Amino acid sequence: MEREVVLTKRDCPALLVPAGTEISIPADTFVTITQALGGSFTVVVNGNLARVASRDADALGKNSADFSFTEIGEGEVSENHIWEVLKAVYDPEIPVNIVDLGLIYDLKIEQQAEKNIVNIQMTLTSPGCGMGPVIADDVKHKVSVVPNVDEVEVDVVFDPPWNNDMLSEEAKLELGML
Repeated sequence: MEREVVLTKRDCPALLVPAGTEISIPADTFVTITQALGGSFTVVVNGNLARVASRDADALGKNSADFSFTEIGEGEVSENHIWEVLKAVYDPEIPVNIVDLGLIYDLKIEQQAEKNIVNIQMTLTSPGCGMGPVIADDVKHKVSVVPNVDEVEVDVVFDPPWNNDMLSEEAKLELGML
């Protein structure tokens, strides 16, 4: 995507990158969209990077990303659907989804008391990443829209530590590492 300058349509909540500090971008403010992936947006505002969630896409004059899922059996959860939505979660500083970054260590679907619970174990590229809680929350939110998912638990771990060997070939190509 090429950078795009837009004028905010309304006050817009955002998070500073990489600290994760909450800010509000006032209506009628010029921002530059530098990344629009997975429904969220990374913008430059007053010289700072900020992340705008998909639910606030309208403040930038954009549409939020919606998912369409193939039909499955009643009460069933499709692991493929979960992987599909996980591929729509991006680190605001890196134009590669968290699956191809190798940040998802484990995914389990369990049935407990007639509930479908998805347990995800993931890591971050850096233990000190201020956006870690935001990325984990994005995972939780996106997986919760998968049909028949009743609950999502996300556990951020740092063992084993993430390294570049965990990148998919597509990620290495996107990042110029091949």
